Amino acid sequence: MLVAVFRLLARLPLSWLHVAGAALGRLVYWCSPSYAARLRENLFGSGVCSGEAQCKALLRSAVAEAGKGMAELVAVWFGSDEKVARLVVACEGWNVVEAARARGKGIIIVTPHLGCFEMVSLYFVQRQPMTVMYRPPRLAWLEPLMITGRSRWQATVAPANLRGVRMFYRTLQQGGTVGLLPDQAPGSGEGVWADFFGRPAHTMTLVARLLRATGATVIMVFAERLPGGQGYHMHFEEVPTARFDEAALNRAIEAQVRRCPEQYLWSYNRYKVPAGASAPPGTNSVNRDS
Repeated sequence: MLVAVFRLLARLPLSWLHVAGAALGRLVYWCSPSYAARLRENLFGSGVCSGEAQCKALLRSAVAEAGKGMAELVAVWFGSDEKVARLVVACEGWNVVEAARARGKGIIIVTPHLGCFEMVSLYFVQRQPMTVMYRPPRLAWLEPLMITGRSRWQATVAPANLRGVRMFYRTLQQGGTVGLLPDQAPGSGEGVWADFFGRPAHTMTLVARLLRATGATVIMVFAERLPGGQGYHMHFEEVPTARFDEAALNRAIEAQVRRCPEQYLWSYNRYKVPAGASAPPGTNSVNRDS
């Protein structure tokens, strides 16, 4: 029933969904003090803005863009194949994908919580197969919707567990492509502490481990949300891997976020201490995952 409802809503113009989403973002911000406090803390502490006026303006934009990110899922996950294929109106850097394919050692697509991150894999799998890792949401009823939305064209979904990691290794060893969100806070034993916008963040080790094991190419990608519901602009950029580690991964993410800071998901609890993990050295963090 929900899928049928969302498919009906997906017929609406993207501009309408973005207007509704911006309103939703403001409503959530004003109705949830904890959400609002985390968004402000992460945004203002990042250093991407300076001065009260600039930071307040960026905050207003970030609140609205977060809401657009929720509303556009209707169009991205449940729109017709033809409509979704038309959502990307510009692409920059696809040549790095072609060059990586020619090397034949596999590709690791890393997509931060920036812009319409759900659009990245759907754009890619219209052209080439890809195995995408997903973490089951806390709301169980969302999981089948997520899998339905992401399982199009040449996409394969892999759970964020040992089975999914094995799928990733196998895909890369065969010269294929895998994709994941590199700025998710990993669980205990799956990450190390590395600076992210000047603060220690528990950062996944999976990307570096995959790279060392396979010699794959790492490509950072984000889908910039264009104003007025015009669609999305894809940005592909190869990440240097000569001295790649978790700190280098975070620096690469920071560089992309600075290009479009209002579209980053600042409300995400990026600096939490995972259950069972020790707090970062030299801190007394109590922001624990529950």
